[in-house]
Amino acid sequence: MDRDNDRGAALYAAYLQGDASALEALVQLYGDALTRFAYCIVRDDALAEDVTADTFAALILRRRPFRAEAKFRTYLFAAARNRAIDLWRRRGRQCSLTGLENVLVGEDGERGLFAAERSRILYAGLQQLPAQYKEALYLRYFAGFTPAEIGRVLKKGAKQVYNLLTRARSSLKQILLREGYVYEYL
Repeated sequence: MDRDNDRGAALYAAYLQGDASALEALVQLYGDALTRFAYCIVRDDALAEDVTADTFAALILRRRPFRAEAKFRTYLFAAARNRAIDLWRRRGRQCSLTGLENVLVGEDGERGLFAAERSRILYAGLQQLPAQYKEALYLRYFAGFTPAEIGRVLKKGAKQVYNLLTRARSSLKQILLREGYVYEYL
């Protein structure tokens, strides 16, 4: 993952120097992951795509050099989180709960069907969790963030992140077991 983080900062620097294809590469590198993460907050696939587009639009409009206080990926996810929360508040928390299955699944064939079913079950369990638990689990297990990076995105200390992840995993496990999900897959 560190290679991707360095690549993101390098691509953004190339974009600032006039390489338009670098922005396209940034969108390909982070677009899907940002959309899935935004969905955890806004719970609507179209709105999640809007959040992702707004996040990249901000990069285009501001054109400021990236200060390496954190990894580029962490900066991008924090910006997307802020935009998603703002959108969620503006919309009065009235977002639909359909469509994530289209965002989560990206594999083909029989293996893809198994992955699709597993994603659907995990999605249903995640939707029953509090927002902070969903965000933390997504960042850790879907986006591959370290606890330190999660802390920067969620504006929490390291101990708070570890506690949050522990509680979130425990809650999700209980929900999935209650729903009949087989333990061997957890």
